[in-house]
Amino acid sequence: MRVLKNNSMLKLANSYLIDASQPSNISYLWNFGSLLALCLVIQIVTGVTLAMHYSPSIAEAFNSVEHIMRDVNNGWLVRYLHSNTASAFFFLVYLHIGRGMYYGSYRSPRTLVWTIGVIILILMMGTAFLGYVLPYGQMSLWGATVITNFISAIPWIGQDIVEFVWGGFSVSNATLNRFFALHFVLPFVLAALVLMHLIALHDTAGSGNPLGVAGTYDRIPFAPYYLFKDLITIFIFFFVLSFFVFFMPNVLGDAENYVMANPMQTPAAIVPEWYLLPFYAILRSIPNKLLGVITMLGAILVLLALPYVDLGRSRGLQFRPLSKFIFYLFVVDFLTLGFLGAKHVESPYVVMGQIYSIYYFSYFLIIFPAFSVLENSLMDVAYLKNTN
Repeated sequence: MRVLKNNSMLKLANSYLIDASQPSNISYLWNFGSLLALCLVIQIVTGVTLAMHYSPSIAEAFNSVEHIMRDVNNGWLVRYLHSNTASAFFFLVYLHIGRGMYYGSYRSPRTLVWTIGVIILILMMGTAFLGYVLPYGQMSLWGATVITNFISAIPWIGQDIVEFVWGGFSVSNATLNRFFALHFVLPFVLAALVLMHLIALHDTAGSGNPLGVAGTYDRIPFAPYYLFKDLITIFIFFFVLSFFVFFMPNVLGDAENYVMANPMQTPAAIVPEWYLLPFYAILRSIPNKLLGVITMLGAILVLLALPYVDLGRSRGLQFRPLSKFIFYLFVVDFLTLGFLGAKHVESPYVVMGQIYSIYYFSYFLIIFPAFSVLENSLMDVAYLKNTN
């Protein structure tokens, strides 16, 4: 123990992972952070391993992936771990954000933590998109073509930027090389941001708690209490991930990506991975390309408004029944947008997408602040009634 206290690097690790005091009443919903850190480690380790056998050229990319799957020792395991952990990463990050929204983790003094978290989410989406292109199957090629073409919506210089990203006049060798280089580097940038996220959390007020009260008292050290609590969810995570990897590794992927990319044949439906479908649905709901791209980016950036639009007096929604109700409606809205994003652009899905997109933005900018003020007024009325 003396070594942990005296060595500068070990002292830092000790202060974060062993001696860090935490509120005594935080639940398993606070375990998502450790699971996400585990996902990032798995992605970096498996990603570096895959990069050793991958060839970033349009002639060899698809075959190099098949080589990994068939010829490299346990290559299939490494690739399935990488692809399925990516899905687990987003599933857990959405739960992490949902928990933060429900318990008011974005409110002062944790606003910086929330802001860094939103930046991490944007970087995760960009990294995931780049990785989706690398196998160079049908969906990889056409997904890259469609998504990068959205940049052309920028007035005057949009098309020039698209051609700069492509390195030519279409998705080509240069594109694949650039995407591979970025996909390799960005996870390490992501790791640095995660470290900043952790430092911002521990150097402000630390973790919140389900009651939403100040956690300056009744605290216990992280180890052994929460260390073992995290190990329970880590064990469950490995069990579920193993089930997907060994028994249904392709269930979350697209069958079109097992067909070699063919620029002369367009797939019947071009859709991103499931974790980007809600934002893709919002994008498709706007007829104008430029406005659609702005709206899609706004759907992520609007999370930054939460610390300022939550006008409620108590932290979190656990004692605010009206806000709790509209939050559950928001969750249903988000899941429905994901469902609509996988459908063809036809009636009634287009109209439904527009309706659900309106509610998505209205929740943050109109409904949530209005209900917060209403609940404050009802609390004042109840207080006056009780005092009289």
